Amino acid sequence: MKQMKNLKLKIVSILFLLFILIGNLSMASYNDVIMSVIKEPIATINFGDNSKATRTLISKDLNNKEITLELRVNNYETSSKPSGEIMLVIDNSKSMLTPVDTDKTREDLVINSAKTLITNLLKDNTKLKIGVVSFSTNTDIKKEGTIEDAQLISDLTNDSSALLTAVSNIQYTGPRTNLDSGITLAKKYYTENTDSTHKYMIILSDGVPNVAVDYDKNYYSDDVITKTKTNLQSLSGTVDNVITMLTGITDGDAVATPATKTYNEIISEIFGTTQKPTAGKFYYISDDDIESTITKNIYADLLPVSKSFKDLKIVDYFPKEIVDNFTFSYVTKPSKGTITDKIDTKTNSITWTIPELKAGEEATVQYKLKLKENYSSSILSKELDTNTKLDLNYKDDDEKTVTKTSNITPVVYLEEVPKVIPKTGKTTIFAFFAVSILVVAICGIKCFMNRDI
Repeated sequence: MKQMKNLKLKIVSILFLLFILIGNLSMASYNDVIMSVIKEPIATINFGDNSKATRTLISKDLNNKEITLELRVNNYETSSKPSGEIMLVIDNSKSMLTPVDTDKTREDLVINSAKTLITNLLKDNTKLKIGVVSFSTNTDIKKEGTIEDAQLISDLTNDSSALLTAVSNIQYTGPRTNLDSGITLAKKYYTENTDSTHKYMIILSDGVPNVAVDYDKNYYSDDVITKTKTNLQSLSGTVDNVITMLTGITDGDAVATPATKTYNEIISEIFGTTQKPTAGKFYYISDDDIESTITKNIYADLLPVSKSFKDLKIVDYFPKEIVDNFTFSYVTKPSKGTITDKIDTKTNSITWTIPELKAGEEATVQYKLKLKENYSSSILSKELDTNTKLDLNYKDDDEKTVTKTSNITPVVYLEEVPKVIPKTGKTTIFAFFAVSILVVAICGIKCFMNRDI
């Protein structure tokens, strides 16, 4: 009796396994599923002035049920020539006539370099106007210490030829240096359109200021120092940037008679230092560096800094159906920065971080999605988004974090190979024989059971 029960148990187990086998054979196998890409849009995030981040489906191997996507970030920001208004404030005191080599004076070097600067700035640039003011002291000693120690050489203009002629005609007037008057006069010629116009002041001088407007009649005095420094500081409310070049100081440690301070001490009090200037940027140079400072350094200062984007974070999100039914792997490593090793299953995302992307730089990374062999049949006959969204985070020029998003995504479609009446195919033949075996087995078991009874 016990043997009979065991036999019946074995028979039931065999039948159960046969039913499972047939049931599985009736479902679509991995090879019976075909994949297609029905949408291939590019997710694009524009940022900065010209830059962009993209996600693109770059290749597909549908026979292997896999696709490759690429994340790309491009910094297309470029430098351009300045727009707005520049006032050149040029020293024409007696010391400017000092010879610096066999055939050139200090004035020659400054004027020629200023002309080169003007030419380069205005070349193919209609958005910039330049004006010129000179300063020293008035030829009339009674007017020394007034605003008339400065002269307007050229009002703001975009006419390069007119400016070059005007600068070439700058003539020596008085022996002393009233920078205060030059700054005061130059400020009067900026337009009032502060919203759309950038304003710059470039000061080119070879002397320590020893006179100021309405000064106490003592050269190099604390009154002169205070008035000049205060005027220089006042530019921060009027001018976007101030660039000062001071040259010609051959003995900075000597006392500036009749004052008790040295030239270097006065310079430091008025202009600050090159590392910590009173206003804008300060070049304290020798005569040998006049040309390169004006034509190269100051020129570069006037060009917008090539924009770099810092602390970029690109987060690519995936639907759960993709995470569960597709394998994820990188095709290439990121060309810049670092990226998470795999999809974070808590957020269903990968995160790519780039510390800095400079102007003209590009960064890429590629990954592959491949259908798993143990996929869920629930994704068949259904449009599947490969991604949910693409986020971009970065810091702008003001160190503020900016976040931008794109919800654009490629779409794939999975479907079974259409069923056909058994005539070909290993799966169909195998299923036919399995059913036949099952029928025979059932009949045999029934006969056996009847005989036992």
